[in-house]
Amino acid sequence: MKEKSLIQGEPWKLILAFAVPVLLGQLLQQLYNTVDTIIVGQYAGEAALAAVGTSHSLVMFFLSLANGFSAGAGVIIAQQFGRGAYDEMRRTAAGSIGLMLFMGLAATVAAILAARPVLGGLMAASESFLAMAVMYFRIYALGLLFQFGYNIVAAVLRAVGDSKATLYFLLIASGANILLDLLFVAALNMSVAGAALATGIAQLGSMAAAFFYMFRKYEIFRFKRTDLHFDPAVWKSVLTVGFPMALQQMIVSMGFFLLQRAVNEFGQAMTASFTVGQRLEVYMLMPASSLQITMATYTGQNIGAGRMDRIRTGIRQTIGISFLGTAVLSLLAFVFSDPLIRLFSISEDAFFYCHQHLRFTAVAMLLFSLYFPVLGLFQGAGDAMAATLVATTALTMRVLSTYTLRNVPAFGYRIIWMNIMFGFTFAFLVTWIHYFRGSWKHKKRL
Repeated sequence: MKEKSLIQGEPWKLILAFAVPVLLGQLLQQLYNTVDTIIVGQYAGEAALAAVGTSHSLVMFFLSLANGFSAGAGVIIAQQFGRGAYDEMRRTAAGSIGLMLFMGLAATVAAILAARPVLGGLMAASESFLAMAVMYFRIYALGLLFQFGYNIVAAVLRAVGDSKATLYFLLIASGANILLDLLFVAALNMSVAGAALATGIAQLGSMAAAFFYMFRKYEIFRFKRTDLHFDPAVWKSVLTVGFPMALQQMIVSMGFFLLQRAVNEFGQAMTASFTVGQRLEVYMLMPASSLQITMATYTGQNIGAGRMDRIRTGIRQTIGISFLGTAVLSLLAFVFSDPLIRLFSISEDAFFYCHQHLRFTAVAMLLFSLYFPVLGLFQGAGDAMAATLVATTALTMRVLSTYTLRNVPAFGYRIIWMNIMFGFTFAFLVTWIHYFRGSWKHKKRL
């Protein structure tokens, strides 16, 4: 079993080499999300754009299950890879794939049933775009199985050091999604239904490519159908380790339900503005986010190999890379905010809001870059509940500040984006206090 090890060599070089393909994969994923939003805004109108944006929080809630439990399986496999336990690794990978495909089917059913009560009730979507939001999300939900399948294969490959593979899969998905958007939305005028259908087909292609690549390149992962069965021990370990990671992302998603409700209460222009602002925010998040994923694998492999000495060196160097990368992207977003926002063809009222939103968050992202990669260290060490605590702290502060200060004249509608500083500040403090206390070092191998 040969693949990239993060156990030997200069930490920052290994971390950067691993993180760059992850970053490029996230960039591709976000580019096709952005193009999707631009096409919807230009060809379907601002109401359709608001519908897609409102659905995003509900989409992320279900994807948090795919991301969280896949990441949990990845941590287990990374530690098994680090100590050379290849038979255990094969069994864990096979059981994890079976579990995630089952969860993908269950998530599809639950998502379709939850669409209208959540979008119309909990998130208070305006009647001007509620029907479109429900339609978009229900069609999107049909592709959740493909998302779950892709996520678990990507997690298995990253666990053995293969971070470049996901870049290939996302390239396929990005190209397909953009072409299908142009066909369904621009040419056939299918509005939000076309956008959702395009995404689902692209996700199917990405999952198929991921399975084909894994089976062809890695003999150890060429499972037989009998391998993908219910394995109580594997399912229990993946659910146990993955639950805190999934819970962390579910908390974030539920927090965004409440934030989205506050956004929707300011009207359609604010909803469209927030949609565009979020799409552009993600680019600034990517350096820290890709390094968080990298640190989970780096920490897992080094703990599995008993190399605790390398972890502190690695995180110091990672934070420096995170801050520098985020600073460059934030500066670009701040300087070129106006032409970037104009790409989405939103109204002047929405542009007015989004201009303030983007420039404020460009500054706030610098703080985010100084703590988020550390959460990957906690996850790789088996201390994922610490990352969940940080996520809970951040979202709690954002939601509380939004609902407390939105009627205060000094904040008003601006609290929609200013809440990010309250959340990031508290998350930064909680993260570094936990890191220096050092309790994450005493977690057992998984």
